[in-house]
Amino acid sequence: MQRYVCVHGHFYQPPRENPWLEAIEFQDSAYPFHDWNQRITAECYAPNAASRILDSEDRIVQIVNNYARISFNFGPTLLAWLADQAPPTYRAILAGDSESRDRYGGHGSALAQGYNHMILPLADRRDKRTQVSWGVRDFEHRFRRRPEGLWLPETAVDLETLEVLADHGIAFTILAPGQAARVRPLKGRRWRDVAGGQIDPTMAYRATLPSGRELALFFYDGPVSRAVAFEDVLRSGEILAGRLLGAFSDARDWPQLAHIATDGETYGHHRRFADMAVAYALHHLEARGLAVLTNYGQFLERHPPTHEVEILEKSSWSCVHGIERWRSDCGCRTGGQATWTQAWRAPLRAALDWLRDHTRPVYERLAGECLVDPWAARDDYIEVMLDRSADSRERFLARHRRRELTAGDRVRIWKLLEMQRNAMLMYTSCGWFFDEISGLETVQVLQYAGRHLQLARELSGEDLEPEFLSRLAAAPSNLAELGNGAEVYRRHVKPAMIDLHQVGAHYGVSLLFQPAEPEARVHGYRIERRDHRIQSAGRARLAVGRLHIASIITEEDAEVDFGALHFGDHNLTGGVRPYRGEEAYRAMVASVGEAFAKADLPETVRRLDRHYDGLTYSLKSLFRDEQRKVLRIVLQSTLDDAEAIYRQLYENHAPLMRFLTELRLPLPNALRAAGEYLLNKRLRTAAGADEPDLEAMAKLFDDAAQESIPLDVQGLSYALQQMLERAVIRFRTEPGDL
Repeated sequence: MQRYVCVHGHFYQPPRENPWLEAIEFQDSAYPFHDWNQRITAECYAPNAASRILDSEDRIVQIVNNYARISFNFGPTLLAWLADQAPPTYRAILAGDSESRDRYGGHGSALAQGYNHMILPLADRRDKRTQVSWGVRDFEHRFRRRPEGLWLPETAVDLETLEVLADHGIAFTILAPGQAARVRPLKGRRWRDVAGGQIDPTMAYRATLPSGRELALFFYDGPVSRAVAFEDVLRSGEILAGRLLGAFSDARDWPQLAHIATDGETYGHHRRFADMAVAYALHHLEARGLAVLTNYGQFLERHPPTHEVEILEKSSWSCVHGIERWRSDCGCRTGGQATWTQAWRAPLRAALDWLRDHTRPVYERLAGECLVDPWAARDDYIEVMLDRSADSRERFLARHRRRELTAGDRVRIWKLLEMQRNAMLMYTSCGWFFDEISGLETVQVLQYAGRHLQLARELSGEDLEPEFLSRLAAAPSNLAELGNGAEVYRRHVKPAMIDLHQVGAHYGVSLLFQPAEPEARVHGYRIERRDHRIQSAGRARLAVGRLHIASIITEEDAEVDFGALHFGDHNLTGGVRPYRGEEAYRAMVASVGEAFAKADLPETVRRLDRHYDGLTYSLKSLFRDEQRKVLRIVLQSTLDDAEAIYRQLYENHAPLMRFLTELRLPLPNALRAAGEYLLNKRLRTAAGADEPDLEAMAKLFDDAAQESIPLDVQGLSYALQQMLERAVIRFRTEPGDL
């Protein structure tokens, strides 16, 4: 008998970009990393690209790219982030697929995915088509080949979804064993009930669709997959190999495929070093001839289906109730408080459905004035999403425009298509997966809805936000202080909304604290500084200037002037307004500058208010990352004062702290806080030095142990890892300096 093994990893994180900035802002919960994408890349995506195989004495004997040996899919939105923010890891993923084609007879191991993880059975055919079309074309752009298979988000499936896959030339997809209803031999007539996960997962099956077309389906091994995801199987590669071999049976007389599917983040993020367990398990199976490693495309070519299968309509892998997790309070949850409910799920989806349906006619009508087929243009918009260069835009417009376009027409087209892109993104499945409507993922889908609403208002003049909020009010929060989804939107979405003037305010305020290039890119915007002046008076600073701002996404632009005044602490005020001509601009500069030159700050504020007529901004106007940089500058003197006090307190009483520790007595909170702040700061500073003083660091760690000072384990681990990586880079260029 032939025995094959295939491990599939579904690598995916929800999109996390601020929809107005097209960038991920600082996420405190990902500490010590900037955001969750960055953290999971360090813990999972990068290690799987260079996973270590160890011998019995824990020595590295081989380093392998797991992506070349397993089957995998990456969410397109995650790949876009990796390409921009983690290029070495991104290139290693593409290289893994290329290597797998050599390994597996021309069949690449990478699968495509529905674009932004929308639950496709809950979408209509038009949205299904766009999701699959975008996913396939994104895959072709990155992997330079047609995808053979496509991963369905949450493996959620219905027959219409399979028809759309067939429309796009997809040969197979992967489902959970509980999604099969009944099977029969291809030449047989009697169906056998396999509901409840009874299907034999060791072969490929044929699904015959209502259109008469066919698609191959693989049903992964449920018990082994669950053990890998939730039990202790990944503590060693040998255990994992044993569980995979246990999926085979001597009673079967056909070529068997033992295959599992889990979240890819299991291999390193959820289970530390699990990438090494996978690497060793596959090496062990192959080196000892226990099984043949394969991927789905190769297995399907060698062993086509001998049986037909019917699926359970509207089913998934992560909800025992089918797809109710994404539209009702079905009982599926992730571990919130026992009293919490998910009664917010249905009203949230209903509000988004209303918004989508209400704005579709607006899109069709306005886009139809400029584009031959608005919906074909939406499907094709992925080409611009992948490449926003001028040439790419011109090619797109040449394919789809109905007539010659003005600059205003172009902006309108891009805004209409962006409205549709956000209509896709606001259905990202993670918004319903967790327990509370104010959670990070649900706020993210509400932000996409907010951007959709903003664009709809700008395009049609109709403000749909009040009605949308009234519908969100029916979605109850589990947190009494929030009440419902409408309040979540007001607190977490409204403050994130920006326009071109706020981009100008951000830039103007930033100039008070650091120099900037005459031409700059601020996330999704380009800024050209036409004029600016900086004045100082003691700790106070005044910045005035004129800017041209353009959106990289929509081509919308504006000419503005600004004035910003910093008092020397956290207090700051400023204004932005449309540029009204050189004479008005010069008058503002002279008037505000005159008052500031006299060090008359109250009069400077009054003149700014008069010129900007209430269009004023503060430190809160800065985008989150820049806000933190500025606050570090503002707080530095305060932190220096606090550090001096902590240093005096700690150094005067360090012997007493050691004595108390020896007696096993608890340290007084004041002494503990002083030692904790000072030792952790000194360790982080030492680790960040160009030439770290290892003896000094060793003494600091020794002091912390002797005085029972708690260390910031996550923060220091990160700092030490960065220190080691800098040392490795130096060693590569100067190997004699070991």
